[in-house]
Amino acid sequence: MARFGDALTTGADLVNAAERAVLSALEQVDGPTDLVCFFVCGADPEEVTLAGKRVMELAGDAATLGCSSTGVIGGGRSVEGQGSVSVWCAGLPGVEITPFRLDTVVEDDHLAVIGMQEPGPRDSVAILLTNPYEFPTQAFVRESTEALGGLPLVGGMADGMRGEESVRLFCDGEVAEHGAIGVLVGGENVLGTVVSQGCRPIGSPMTVTKAEGNLLLELAGTNAYEKLEELVESLSEEDRELAEHGLHIGIAMDEYVDRHEQGDFLIRTLAGADPELGALTIDDMVEVGQTVRFQVRDAGTADEDLARRLSDFGAEHPVGAGLLFSCNGRGSSLFPQSDHDVLAVHRVLGVDAVAGFFAAGEIGPVGGVNHVHGFTACLLAFA
Repeated sequence: MARFGDALTTGADLVNAAERAVLSALEQVDGPTDLVCFFVCGADPEEVTLAGKRVMELAGDAATLGCSSTGVIGGGRSVEGQGSVSVWCAGLPGVEITPFRLDTVVEDDHLAVIGMQEPGPRDSVAILLTNPYEFPTQAFVRESTEALGGLPLVGGMADGMRGEESVRLFCDGEVAEHGAIGVLVGGENVLGTVVSQGCRPIGSPMTVTKAEGNLLLELAGTNAYEKLEELVESLSEEDRELAEHGLHIGIAMDEYVDRHEQGDFLIRTLAGADPELGALTIDDMVEVGQTVRFQVRDAGTADEDLARRLSDFGAEHPVGAGLLFSCNGRGSSLFPQSDHDVLAVHRVLGVDAVAGFFAAGEIGPVGGVNHVHGFTACLLAFA
């Protein structure tokens, strides 16, 4: 008996595409549908809104969760940068689904997040979608592991074809342009997560010895810019070419491991370099004492890492379906084809109902701690 369904449709008429996608996905589920997740890519934010509303209207009594994006995943393929709608449906008998919406309020000199439901004893995961332009996603996710009693968060940062003005969040029949949305999922159907990176470390791990906010000033007691120059000069021709197309930096997730290798870092973009100041700018806060390591995007390594992690997971769990949150820096900008990640999930795990979107940042737990990632593929697997 099929308990999951997914469909991806394209077309200039987004509302029509939404209708076709949701009806096709719903038809694949035998019995009642309890959760519908959907993702919409379109040039006109208002058409994206109408398409999202149409999916929620046709979802019936199911809980609904979705967002805008610059590309969608479903139906065994991926589509980037064109009008498309992906819908994923699940019949989850005995599972509790609790929608929530998060907003921010000013308290003293900082922002406080309000609206998070307290997890119940049966809750096994929260699916979280955020507006990255104004919701403090990294800070919220960083504090969530302790605040929510270790509850895993999985999801991604929404985006749109027109950037900030085009972000839309859809939850339980409502449309939001700000904050974050999600659902708590309680029961035995959630198997766990797979988090695979798309970057490979180069050079040696280094300790941050001087930093201010998101500025790296000294690495291992040396001017950070000079350290970068030394690294680039020492690279092979292949790695130097990769670095020219995008150099990143990894922040160690665990300072207490003996060796920091691939998969041990949170990947962050190296946003700027100032030779006069000797500083490197990254898109996260860094502190003295943290371990960092430069990284390059490597399609071959990313392919091998995803296949290995999926294989290891599949060897322990019989997967029936999945939600896939893939970085918008993967897809066709990293691999020969945009379908790489979803095809890998289908091939290695042997499941058909896989849907998701290309995110501006992916959310997933590593080592029992929730993190915001970059250039990763995060899979939430269901039995």
